[in-house]
Amino acid sequence: MKRKVIVVLLVVMFVITALVMPGCGKKQANQQGGNKQAEKKLKVVLYLNGTLGDKSFFDSANRGMQMIEKDFGVEGKTIEGGYDPSKWEPDLEQLSEGDWDIIIVGTWQMVDALQKIAPKHKDKKYIIFDTTVDYNKYDLSNVYSILYKQNEGSFLVGALAAMITESNMPKANPQKVIGFLGGMDIPVINDFKVGYIQGAHYIDPDVKVLVSYAGSFNDPAKGKELVLAQYDQGADIAFNVAGETGIGLLDAAKEKDKYAIGVDSDQYIMFKDSDPEKAAHIVTSMKKNVDKSIYRAIKLYKEGKLEFGKAEALGLKEDGIAVADNENYEKLVPKEFRDKIKELEQKIINGEIKVQTAFGS
Repeated sequence: MKRKVIVVLLVVMFVITALVMPGCGKKQANQQGGNKQAEKKLKVVLYLNGTLGDKSFFDSANRGMQMIEKDFGVEGKTIEGGYDPSKWEPDLEQLSEGDWDIIIVGTWQMVDALQKIAPKHKDKKYIIFDTTVDYNKYDLSNVYSILYKQNEGSFLVGALAAMITESNMPKANPQKVIGFLGGMDIPVINDFKVGYIQGAHYIDPDVKVLVSYAGSFNDPAKGKELVLAQYDQGADIAFNVAGETGIGLLDAAKEKDKYAIGVDSDQYIMFKDSDPEKAAHIVTSMKKNVDKSIYRAIKLYKEGKLEFGKAEALGLKEDGIAVADNENYEKLVPKEFRDKIKELEQKIINGEIKVQTAFGS
Protein backbone atom coordinates (compact mmCIF):
# COMPACT_ATOMS: atom_id res chain seq x y z
CA MET A 1 0.00 0.00 0.00
CA LYS A 2 2.75 2.32 1.00
CA ARG A 3 4.58 1.49 -2.23
CA LYS A 4 1.43 2.30 -4.30
CA VAL A 5 1.08 5.71 -2.63
CA ILE A 6 4.67 6.56 -3.46
CA VAL A 7 4.13 5.55 -7.11
CA VAL A 8 0.98 7.67 -7.33
CA LEU A 9 2.79 10.68 -5.85
CA LEU A 10 5.61 10.30 -8.32
CA VAL A 11 3.15 10.17 -11.23
CA VAL A 12 1.36 13.29 -9.96
CA MET A 13 4.65 15.15 -9.62
CA PHE A 14 5.64 14.13 -13.14
CA VAL A 15 2.34 15.36 -14.58
CA ILE A 16 2.57 18.67 -12.74
CA THR A 17 6.16 19.16 -13.97
CA ALA A 18 5.14 18.35 -17.53
CA LEU A 19 2.32 20.89 -17.38
CA VAL A 20 4.29 23.67 -15.71
CA MET A 21 7.70 23.43 -17.39
CA PRO A 22 6.57 24.21 -20.97
CA GLY A 23 5.05 27.45 -19.69
CA CYS A 24 8.23 28.27 -17.81
CA GLY A 25 10.25 27.43 -20.85
CA LYS A 26 8.06 29.65 -22.97
CA LYS A 27 8.32 32.47 -20.45
CA GLN A 28 12.07 32.07 -20.34
CA ALA A 29 12.23 32.05 -24.14
CA ASN A 30 10.08 35.16 -24.24
CA GLN A 31 12.39 36.86 -21.77
CA GLN A 32 15.39 35.92 -23.85
CA GLY A 33 13.67 37.14 -26.98
CA GLY A 34 12.78 40.37 -25.22
CA ASN A 35 16.37 40.79 -24.13
CA LYS A 36 17.56 40.22 -27.67
CA GLN A 37 15.04 42.80 -28.89
CA ALA A 38 16.17 45.27 -26.24
CA GLU A 39 19.80 44.66 -27.18
CA LYS A 40 19.20 45.25 -30.90
CA LYS A 41 21.17 48.30 -31.87
CA LEU A 42 19.86 51.05 -34.10
CA LYS A 43 21.74 50.80 -37.41
CA VAL A 44 22.62 54.12 -39.05
CA VAL A 45 24.66 54.65 -42.21
CA LEU A 46 26.02 57.93 -43.57
CA TYR A 47 26.53 57.94 -47.33
CA LEU A 48 28.74 60.69 -48.70
CA ASN A 49 28.52 61.57 -52.40
CA GLY A 50 32.19 62.50 -52.23
CA THR A 51 35.15 61.67 -50.02
CA LEU A 52 36.47 62.51 -46.59
CA GLY A 53 39.42 64.87 -46.24
CA ASP A 54 37.81 68.10 -47.40
CA LYS A 55 38.42 69.58 -43.92
CA SER A 56 34.94 71.09 -44.07
CA PHE A 57 31.55 69.74 -45.19
CA PHE A 58 31.89 65.96 -45.47
CA ASP A 59 34.34 65.81 -42.59
CA SER A 60 31.79 67.63 -40.45
CA ALA A 61 29.11 65.08 -41.36
CA ASN A 62 31.47 62.26 -40.43
CA ARG A 63 32.18 63.89 -37.06
CA GLY A 64 28.44 63.88 -36.43
CA MET A 65 28.36 60.17 -37.21
CA GLN A 66 31.19 59.52 -34.76
CA MET A 67 29.37 61.51 -32.06
CA ILE A 68 26.22 59.45 -32.66
CA GLU A 69 28.07 56.15 -32.35
CA LYS A 70 29.82 57.27 -29.16
CA ASP A 71 26.85 58.81 -27.32
CA PHE A 72 23.92 56.70 -28.50
CA GLY A 73 25.58 53.32 -28.92
CA VAL A 74 24.23 52.87 -32.44
CA GLU A 75 25.84 50.64 -35.02
CA GLY A 76 27.08 53.23 -37.50
CA LYS A 77 29.10 53.42 -40.68
CA THR A 78 30.31 56.14 -43.04
CA ILE A 79 30.57 55.24 -46.72
CA GLU A 80 32.51 57.40 -49.20
CA GLY A 81 30.68 57.24 -52.52
CA GLY A 82 33.22 59.28 -54.49
CA TYR A 83 32.56 61.92 -57.10
CA ASP A 84 31.15 59.79 -59.92
CA PRO A 85 27.40 60.66 -60.03
CA SER A 86 26.55 57.43 -61.87
CA LYS A 87 27.36 55.44 -58.71
CA TRP A 88 25.27 57.39 -56.21
CA GLU A 89 21.79 56.08 -57.05
CA PRO A 90 22.83 52.39 -57.27
CA ASP A 91 24.70 52.78 -53.97
CA LEU A 92 21.65 54.28 -52.29
CA GLU A 93 19.44 51.50 -53.65
CA GLN A 94 21.83 48.87 -52.31
CA LEU A 95 21.90 50.48 -48.86
CA SER A 96 18.10 50.66 -48.86
CA GLU A 97 17.88 46.93 -49.56
CA GLY A 98 20.18 46.25 -46.61
CA ASP A 99 19.37 46.13 -42.91
CA TRP A 100 20.03 49.77 -42.07
CA ASP A 101 17.32 51.48 -40.03
CA ILE A 102 18.29 55.05 -40.96
CA ILE A 103 20.15 56.17 -44.08
CA ILE A 104 21.69 59.65 -44.09
CA VAL A 105 22.70 61.49 -47.25
CA GLY A 106 23.50 65.10 -48.05
CA THR A 107 23.60 67.81 -50.74
CA TRP A 108 21.26 68.69 -53.58
CA GLN A 109 23.03 66.14 -55.79
CA MET A 110 21.33 63.30 -53.90
CA VAL A 111 17.77 64.64 -54.13
CA ASP A 112 16.74 62.90 -57.37
CA ALA A 113 18.03 59.52 -56.24
CA LEU A 114 16.36 59.83 -52.85
CA GLN A 115 13.02 60.85 -54.37
CA LYS A 116 13.09 57.70 -56.51
CA ILE A 117 14.24 55.27 -53.86
CA ALA A 118 12.67 56.36 -50.56
CA PRO A 119 9.03 55.77 -51.65
CA LYS A 120 9.94 52.16 -52.53
CA HIS A 121 11.36 51.46 -49.08
CA LYS A 122 8.79 52.70 -46.60
CA ASP A 123 10.27 50.46 -43.90
CA LYS A 124 13.41 52.65 -43.95
CA LYS A 125 13.95 56.14 -42.58
CA TYR A 126 16.02 58.71 -44.44
CA ILE A 127 17.67 61.96 -43.41
CA ILE A 128 19.00 64.37 -46.02
CA PHE A 129 21.00 67.42 -45.02
CA ASP A 130 21.82 70.73 -46.71
CA THR A 131 18.82 70.47 -49.01
CA THR A 132 15.21 69.32 -49.11
CA VAL A 133 13.07 67.01 -51.20
CA ASP A 134 9.76 67.71 -52.95
CA TYR A 135 7.19 66.55 -50.41
CA ASN A 136 4.30 67.71 -52.58
CA LYS A 137 5.26 65.71 -55.64
CA TYR A 138 6.47 62.48 -54.04
CA ASP A 139 5.41 60.26 -51.14
CA LEU A 140 8.34 61.02 -48.84
CA SER A 141 6.73 60.57 -45.45
CA ASN A 142 9.84 58.62 -44.39
CA VAL A 143 12.28 61.44 -45.18
CA TYR A 144 13.42 64.26 -42.88
CA SER A 145 15.25 67.18 -44.50
CA ILE A 146 17.72 69.51 -42.80
CA LEU A 147 18.30 72.97 -44.21
CA TYR A 148 20.74 75.56 -42.90
CA LYS A 149 20.42 79.32 -42.77
CA GLN A 150 23.93 79.77 -44.13
CA ASN A 151 22.98 83.28 -45.21
CA GLU A 152 22.84 84.31 -41.53
CA GLY A 153 26.36 83.14 -40.74
CA SER A 154 27.64 84.52 -44.03
CA PHE A 155 26.23 87.93 -43.11
CA LEU A 156 28.40 87.88 -39.99
CA VAL A 157 31.63 86.91 -41.75
CA GLY A 158 30.85 89.41 -44.53
CA ALA A 159 30.61 92.12 -41.89
CA LEU A 160 33.87 90.89 -40.38
CA ALA A 161 35.60 90.90 -43.78
CA ALA A 162 34.48 94.50 -44.37
CA MET A 163 35.82 95.60 -40.99
CA ILE A 164 39.14 93.84 -41.64
CA THR A 165 39.65 95.28 -45.14
CA GLU A 166 39.18 98.79 -43.71
CA SER A 167 41.40 98.16 -40.68
CA ASN A 168 45.06 98.63 -39.87
CA MET A 169 45.54 94.90 -39.38
CA PRO A 170 48.96 93.71 -40.67
CA LYS A 171 47.75 91.95 -43.83
CA ALA A 172 45.10 94.53 -44.78
CA ASN A 173 45.73 96.92 -47.67
CA PRO A 174 44.21 100.35 -48.34
CA GLN A 175 41.73 98.99 -50.89
CA LYS A 176 38.18 98.12 -49.83
CA VAL A 177 38.09 94.77 -51.63
CA ILE A 178 37.13 91.33 -50.33
CA GLY A 179 36.78 87.97 -52.10
CA PHE A 180 34.28 85.11 -52.34
CA LEU A 181 34.95 81.65 -53.81
CA GLY A 182 31.98 79.42 -54.59
CA GLY A 183 32.23 75.78 -55.59
CA MET A 184 29.35 76.05 -58.06
CA ASP A 185 26.85 78.69 -59.15
CA ILE A 186 23.89 77.03 -57.42
CA PRO A 187 21.25 78.30 -54.95
CA VAL A 188 22.82 76.97 -51.75
CA ILE A 189 26.20 78.55 -52.59
CA ASN A 190 24.50 81.78 -53.64
CA ASP A 191 22.72 81.81 -50.28
CA PHE A 192 26.17 82.16 -48.72
CA LYS A 193 27.04 84.84 -51.25
CA VAL A 194 24.03 87.12 -50.75
CA GLY A 195 24.44 87.00 -46.98
CA TYR A 196 28.17 87.72 -47.27
CA ILE A 197 27.65 90.71 -49.55
CA GLN A 198 24.79 92.07 -47.41
CA GLY A 199 26.94 91.78 -44.27
CA ALA A 200 29.85 93.55 -45.91
CA HIS A 201 27.64 96.37 -47.19
CA TYR A 202 25.96 96.67 -43.78
CA ILE A 203 29.37 97.84 -42.54
CA ASP A 204 30.28 99.86 -45.64
CA PRO A 205 28.31 99.98 -48.93
CA ASP A 206 31.50 100.92 -50.76
CA VAL A 207 33.24 97.60 -50.09
CA LYS A 208 33.77 95.70 -53.36
CA VAL A 209 33.15 91.95 -53.36
CA LEU A 210 34.95 89.85 -55.98
CA VAL A 211 33.05 86.63 -56.77
CA SER A 212 34.46 83.52 -58.47
CA TYR A 213 32.96 80.07 -59.07
CA ALA A 214 35.22 77.07 -59.55
CA GLY A 215 32.57 74.81 -61.10
CA SER A 216 33.68 71.99 -58.79
CA PHE A 217 33.87 71.04 -55.14
CA ASN A 218 36.98 68.87 -55.48
CA ASP A 219 39.53 70.95 -57.41
CA PRO A 220 41.90 72.74 -54.99
CA ALA A 221 44.21 73.80 -57.83
CA LYS A 222 41.36 75.69 -59.53
CA GLY A 223 40.34 77.26 -56.23
CA LYS A 224 43.88 78.48 -55.62
CA GLU A 225 44.15 79.93 -59.13
CA LEU A 226 40.91 81.89 -58.79
CA VAL A 227 41.71 83.32 -55.36
CA LEU A 228 45.27 84.25 -56.27
CA ALA A 229 43.64 86.39 -58.96
CA GLN A 230 41.33 87.97 -56.35
CA TYR A 231 44.27 88.82 -54.10
CA ASP A 232 46.08 90.30 -57.11
CA GLN A 233 43.00 92.49 -57.74
CA GLY A 234 43.24 94.02 -54.28
CA ALA A 235 41.36 91.62 -52.00
CA ASP A 236 43.05 91.17 -48.63
CA ILE A 237 40.58 88.58 -47.33
CA ALA A 238 38.50 85.89 -49.09
CA PHE A 239 35.68 83.56 -48.03
CA ASN A 240 35.88 79.86 -48.92
CA VAL A 241 32.53 78.26 -49.87
CA ALA A 242 33.83 75.47 -52.05
CA GLY A 243 34.40 72.28 -50.08
CA GLU A 244 37.67 70.58 -51.03
CA THR A 245 38.18 73.18 -53.77
CA GLY A 246 38.34 75.77 -51.01
CA ILE A 247 41.55 74.27 -49.67
CA GLY A 248 43.09 76.04 -52.65
CA LEU A 249 41.83 79.35 -51.25
CA LEU A 250 43.64 78.64 -48.00
CA ASP A 251 46.79 77.78 -49.97
CA ALA A 252 46.49 81.08 -51.84
CA ALA A 253 46.15 83.02 -48.57
CA LYS A 254 49.28 81.35 -47.25
CA GLU A 255 51.22 82.05 -50.45
CA LYS A 256 50.15 85.71 -50.72
CA ASP A 257 50.20 86.30 -46.94
CA LYS A 258 46.55 87.38 -46.92
CA TYR A 259 43.55 86.59 -44.73
CA ALA A 260 41.08 83.77 -45.29
CA ILE A 261 37.67 82.76 -43.91
CA GLY A 262 36.97 79.05 -43.71
CA VAL A 263 33.68 77.24 -44.12
CA ASP A 264 31.54 74.43 -42.69
CA SER A 265 34.12 73.22 -40.14
CA ASP A 266 36.49 75.29 -38.00
CA GLN A 267 39.26 75.16 -40.58
CA TYR A 268 41.83 76.77 -38.30
CA ILE A 269 41.43 73.83 -35.91
CA MET A 270 41.56 71.39 -38.84
CA PHE A 271 44.93 72.70 -40.04
CA LYS A 272 46.66 74.08 -36.94
CA ASP A 273 48.67 70.90 -36.35
CA SER A 274 49.22 69.67 -39.92
CA ASP A 275 49.95 73.09 -41.46
CA PRO A 276 50.23 75.80 -38.79
CA GLU A 277 51.36 78.44 -41.30
CA LYS A 278 48.23 77.93 -43.38
CA ALA A 279 46.06 77.90 -40.26
CA ALA A 280 47.54 81.19 -39.08
CA HIS A 281 45.91 82.99 -42.05
CA ILE A 282 42.38 81.77 -41.21
CA VAL A 283 40.76 84.52 -39.14
CA THR A 284 37.60 82.45 -38.52
CA SER A 285 35.24 80.03 -40.26
CA MET A 286 31.53 80.20 -40.97
CA LYS A 287 30.57 76.85 -39.51
CA LYS A 288 27.67 74.93 -40.96
CA ASN A 289 27.13 72.57 -38.06
CA VAL A 290 26.34 69.48 -40.10
CA ASP A 291 27.75 67.35 -37.28
CA LYS A 292 25.49 68.86 -34.62
CA SER A 293 22.42 68.78 -36.88
CA ILE A 294 22.80 65.07 -37.67
CA TYR A 295 23.42 64.36 -33.99
CA ARG A 296 20.31 66.38 -33.10
CA ALA A 297 18.21 64.44 -35.62
CA ILE A 298 19.20 61.04 -34.23
CA LYS A 299 18.65 62.26 -30.67
CA LEU A 300 15.13 63.38 -31.60
CA TYR A 301 14.52 60.06 -33.37
CA LYS A 302 15.49 58.07 -30.30
CA GLU A 303 13.14 60.25 -28.24
CA GLY A 304 10.33 59.65 -30.73
CA LYS A 305 10.22 63.33 -31.67
CA LEU A 306 11.78 63.48 -35.15
CA GLU A 307 9.16 64.59 -37.67
CA PHE A 308 9.57 62.78 -40.94
CA GLY A 309 7.82 64.07 -44.03
CA LYS A 310 9.01 67.63 -43.48
CA ALA A 311 12.00 69.97 -43.76
CA GLU A 312 13.49 72.05 -40.96
CA ALA A 313 15.79 75.06 -41.33
CA LEU A 314 18.44 75.57 -38.66
CA GLY A 315 20.08 78.96 -38.17
CA LEU A 316 21.96 80.92 -35.54
CA LYS A 317 19.16 80.47 -33.03
CA GLU A 318 19.15 76.68 -33.38
CA ASP A 319 22.98 76.41 -33.48
CA GLY A 320 22.74 75.16 -37.03
CA ILE A 321 25.46 77.61 -37.97
CA ALA A 322 28.05 79.67 -36.09
CA VAL A 323 31.14 81.81 -36.42
CA ALA A 324 34.18 79.89 -35.16
CA ASP A 325 35.54 81.37 -31.95
CA ASN A 326 39.03 80.01 -31.36
CA GLU A 327 42.47 81.14 -30.23
CA ASN A 328 43.41 82.49 -33.66
CA TYR A 329 40.18 84.49 -33.93
CA GLU A 330 40.91 86.10 -30.58
CA LYS A 331 44.56 86.64 -31.50
CA LEU A 332 44.03 88.19 -34.95
CA VAL A 333 40.69 89.98 -34.72
CA PRO A 334 40.42 93.11 -32.54
CA LYS A 335 38.00 92.82 -29.64
CA GLU A 336 35.83 95.64 -30.95
CA PHE A 337 35.30 93.66 -34.17
CA ARG A 338 34.46 90.49 -32.24
CA ASP A 339 32.04 92.42 -30.06
CA LYS A 340 30.40 93.84 -33.17
CA ILE A 341 29.92 90.34 -34.58
CA LYS A 342 28.22 89.24 -31.35
CA GLU A 343 25.97 92.30 -31.50
CA LEU A 344 24.98 91.57 -35.11
CA GLU A 345 24.39 87.90 -34.28
CA GLN A 346 21.94 88.85 -31.57
CA LYS A 347 20.17 91.27 -33.87
CA ILE A 348 19.69 88.51 -36.44
CA ILE A 349 18.37 86.12 -33.79
CA ASN A 350 16.00 88.80 -32.50
CA GLY A 351 14.78 89.63 -36.00
CA GLU A 352 16.17 93.17 -35.97
CA ILE A 353 18.26 92.32 -39.04
CA LYS A 354 16.54 90.44 -41.86
CA VAL A 355 19.16 88.59 -43.89
CA GLN A 356 18.52 88.19 -47.59
CA THR A 357 18.44 84.72 -49.12
CA ALA A 358 18.93 83.12 -52.52
CA PHE A 359 15.87 80.91 -51.87
CA GLY A 360 13.30 83.71 -51.65
CA SER A 361 11.61 85.00 -48.52
